[in-house]
Amino acid sequence: MKMHKYSSVQRREAIVELIGGREIHSQEELSELLAKRGISATQPTLSRDIRELGLAKTPVGYITPGERTLAFPTSFVPRESLENRLAAAIRDYASAIDVAGNLVVLRTPPADAQPLAHALDKAELDDVVGTIAGDDTIFLAVRTPRAASALVRRLREMTTATRSARRTRA
Repeated sequence: MKMHKYSSVQRREAIVELIGGREIHSQEELSELLAKRGISATQPTLSRDIRELGLAKTPVGYITPGERTLAFPTSFVPRESLENRLAAAIRDYASAIDVAGNLVVLRTPPADAQPLAHALDKAELDDVVGTIAGDDTIFLAVRTPRAASALVRRLREMTTATRSARRTRA
């Protein structure tokens, strides 16, 4: 079969279409299906496409972001996207981030604790065992004081990175 040159957009559209139509469990299988369509793609190209499309490999094969399966009964969202959403929520809502033993305490303007708590829960942060949100305060219960301190540093870095990025663009 003659292989045609396809743009990355066309190749990625074909990948999404193939994954939506059947269970595909490996890059080799995906490559073979693309080849049947006359689309040639190397393994590094497929890896990049899979990463940039935000596909996840599950026990039932690759799935696209937002797709639901028996393995993932709720919509799948790539971890990087969750991190970006969390950073945006911290930038938009957090006015203070502190540690108190094994608790991380976040302060927000009145009525802003709930959307930030939602973003924190969705991010599935390591070592966080629970979240309680009021009107303007959020408590994150963290497994250890050391993990709580590390989490505070990480959350503060998100605010610093997003704020300094805004300053350099202005």
